[in-house]
Amino acid sequence: MNLYQVSKTNNLSVLKEKPFKLEREIQTLFENNLIELMGLEMVKSEFVIKGKRIDTLGYDPQSKAFIIIEYKRAKNDSVVDQGFTYLSLMLENKADFVLCYNETLHKTIHSSTVDWSQTRVIFVSPSFTENQRLATNFKDIAIELWEIKRYENDLIGISPIKKTKSAESIKPLTQQNSVIKSVTDEIKVYTEEDHLNSYPEEIVELYETFKNAILNLTDDIEIIPKKLYIAFKKNKNIADIVTLKKGIKIFINLKKGILDDPKNLMKDVSETGHWGNGDYEVTVKDTENLEYIMSLVKQAIV
Repeated sequence: MNLYQVSKTNNLSVLKEKPFKLEREIQTLFENNLIELMGLEMVKSEFVIKGKRIDTLGYDPQSKAFIIIEYKRAKNDSVVDQGFTYLSLMLENKADFVLCYNETLHKTIHSSTVDWSQTRVIFVSPSFTENQRLATNFKDIAIELWEIKRYENDLIGISPIKKTKSAESIKPLTQQNSVIKSVTDEIKVYTEEDHLNSYPEEIVELYETFKNAILNLTDDIEIIPKKLYIAFKKNKNIADIVTLKKGIKIFINLKKGILDDPKNLMKDVSETGHWGNGDYEVTVKDTENLEYIMSLVKQAIV
């Protein structure tokens, strides 16, 4: 994708790409901005365990899971083999990762409070080969590819590579590789179907209606199914939906006191336990307040 600069005379000029010379440049950029780019806590740079060096170790406070980030400039590496090696390494040495977190951030978490099933490996590179893209195009693989490009005028473009709608499950291939099988047995990549399969048709239709309404609020909203909810994200979480037997629950990702809700439709859950993000929650059983709820959700879009 080309980036253009608009002149005062309304003419376009293509911004030239300024390639990264070293992987370390990309690593430094991500580590200095990890919370803004990925919503992750920065745990450790160059984390060495069992003779393996992990470029960046992050922690997702929403999923309560560790995230491994690797940076690539070479195009001939197998991201799948390396990805599953690191996932297996983590699952076999959980205590070491927890110890690293506690010692580095001076916080206290226990292995039992970490959701190891939500562990991920993210590869960051200026570009990926077609083989690398195809090799990770499984709907339930815990490996993500993110592309980063640098342009003149100090502009940076970062975009996760999405799975195709026809992406299949990796599970049929797990019998051929014991490492992949052990990882996929413990790590779970959730889909929308996981949240909808056991619910009646009217709940699925209600979800689809609100989902499409949220997607229509602005371009480039991502749907990211998590263990307990379905997240809608644009740079950061906008809203989350939890499916119920008799409706759906919608969370708006804003802190208490920020939302302008003249009808007082949303419930304040800032001091109570809840699955979604944000301090506002509403349970809906029909589409009566659809447009009004969308006006509230829109306030969370930056």
